[in-house]
Amino acid sequence: MRLHVHEWGDAQSPALVCLHGVTAHGERFRQLAEERWASRFRVLAPDLRGHGRSSWEPPWSFAQHVADLAETFPEPAFWLGHSFGGRLVLELAARHPHLVQRAVLLDPAIHVLPHVAATVADLERAEPVYDSVAAYVDSRTDAGGMDRARAIADMELHVDALPDGRVRRRSSQSAVVSIYGELASEPPPPPAVPTLLLYAPAYGLVRDEHVAQYEHVVEVDGMHMVMWAAFDEVAEAVERFLA
Repeated sequence: MRLHVHEWGDAQSPALVCLHGVTAHGERFRQLAEERWASRFRVLAPDLRGHGRSSWEPPWSFAQHVADLAETFPEPAFWLGHSFGGRLVLELAARHPHLVQRAVLLDPAIHVLPHVAATVADLERAEPVYDSVAAYVDSRTDAGGMDRARAIADMELHVDALPDGRVRRRSSQSAVVSIYGELASEPPPPPAVPTLLLYAPAYGLVRDEHVAQYEHVVEVDGMHMVMWAAFDEVAEAVERFLA
């Protein structure tokens, strides 16, 4: 299946494919693209299956997500993934190594411990409906140290207004629950190509045994939403690594 893709930058520039996390959307990279990366790269950010404006139909397995990516982006490119998107970059590099020229992992969900995945999946069984976008942002426990204005501007792109004035996040909860089950499986090894691991130690998603496998490592302050908590550091680290 070809995914719905958001795009910024010159079509002749090197392609940088950016993959969002579970429950998120491709336009999560709009601010980084418009303010920084679109002057250097052709930034391509899909809505993954079960999210945004792409199909919500199952299956939601790693194999299907990788097949969607390979069909949508059949040419070699730089790949960047946040959280679940980072794990998908690993899966893609293992199954289609010719597509990945370099890789960037932003606080990736390399392997979520099974009991953690089960707990979060249970929480995500509820409909993602909130009184407002601001209320949704304030409810997040993974956004410590964030730039709240950036977060709200981002999430305004990823909700549908309901008749009663509330908003619903544009994601399939069945897909979300399924993905957390996948994230509890054993991960592939690091890609064979140069790979940057940028992570937030305070959040704890990336564990010491993961960090030890990577040569290029950058630590940032804040929590999991590094594009909200460390915008300039993320932008500059990626630019340096892919230069």
